[in-house]
Amino acid sequence: MAQAKQLIIGSHRSSSGKSATVLGIALNLQAQGLTIAYGKPLGTFTTLTLPDSAEPLEADVAFITQTLGLSKELICPTLVNLDKTSVQKRLLGEDRRNYGAELQSYWSYTNADVVLVEAPANTAEGALFGLSLRQMSEALDAPILLVARYQSLLVVDHILIAKKRLGDRLIGTVINDIPQQEYDDAVRLIPPYLKAEGIPVFAILPENRTLRSVSVSELVNLLEATVLLCPDYINLAEVMIEDLKIGAMDVNSALLFFRQSHNKAVITGSNRVDLQLAALETSTNCLFLTGTPYVSEEVKHRAQELGVPVVAVNKDTLTTVGIIESSLGHVRLQEGIKVDIIRLMMKEYFDFELLRQILELQPKS
Repeated sequence: MAQAKQLIIGSHRSSSGKSATVLGIALNLQAQGLTIAYGKPLGTFTTLTLPDSAEPLEADVAFITQTLGLSKELICPTLVNLDKTSVQKRLLGEDRRNYGAELQSYWSYTNADVVLVEAPANTAEGALFGLSLRQMSEALDAPILLVARYQSLLVVDHILIAKKRLGDRLIGTVINDIPQQEYDDAVRLIPPYLKAEGIPVFAILPENRTLRSVSVSELVNLLEATVLLCPDYINLAEVMIEDLKIGAMDVNSALLFFRQSHNKAVITGSNRVDLQLAALETSTNCLFLTGTPYVSEEVKHRAQELGVPVVAVNKDTLTTVGIIESSLGHVRLQEGIKVDIIRLMMKEYFDFELLRQILELQPKS
């Protein structure tokens, strides 16, 4: 049986979209009849146990393998979790494992056509364990696809530095989350410049607000909040929040303020019935109430009518805002509503023909 092709997906900074890129590539290669194996050698999140597996998996690994329908034979092992205990053992010399050598077990997945390997958060992370982006590439002799989140045209700087660090192991880049008003300039200017520098651009992906949103159920968990009202037909995992507004002004000002954003959450005091009703007259997907957990009959009736959940938060407003704002803008793959968006965006914008050429892949369907 032919040996599986390997591809490492890395990034220059955290929250760049590696996991989403892995998922988008995998789903589209599967649609071409190719068998995919997947692994994340350096784990970074809580482990979960799937119903059909006795072995705990890193949270992203669990979700991706479930979404792709991978059998356990196609799930590559997470070698170490990047937590305080593991780091301390390594620094004290109690952990002397050669993780680079263990990583070579990924070559044994000959029943797959492609092994997708998700690298750490940036080009340095994992070096303590011999599992930095370049070290993984050297251990597996595998090419690297770099994912970069757009902030301005100067994203090119980060990609050029990555090229110097990774050399010819870098086969190209994916640049994502580009605001619509900047998209045309990014498409016109970045790919030709990077191509001249020997860095092909596999995809230029526009911003998608749904991908940057967070579900109400996720926020309830993060805030340790209590759901005071949720209509029977509403699934909180499917109610997405794209923006956040704080209600702390007079009603007339509030209406103008609330109308500036769509699919938002509004935080206000449980005693500010006037602001709660004002929020419900605009595109509000959830009310977060601070103070005494209480919903007035008028708000309850209107929220029930509009299908807007109401949640009580036992934290001060500043802490609540901080938690919600830190959640917005990060693609949480565990929110399944985003999977189809990722698949379709990658199908439209990603150069799979170039990937097949570089990896020498032949579609099977």
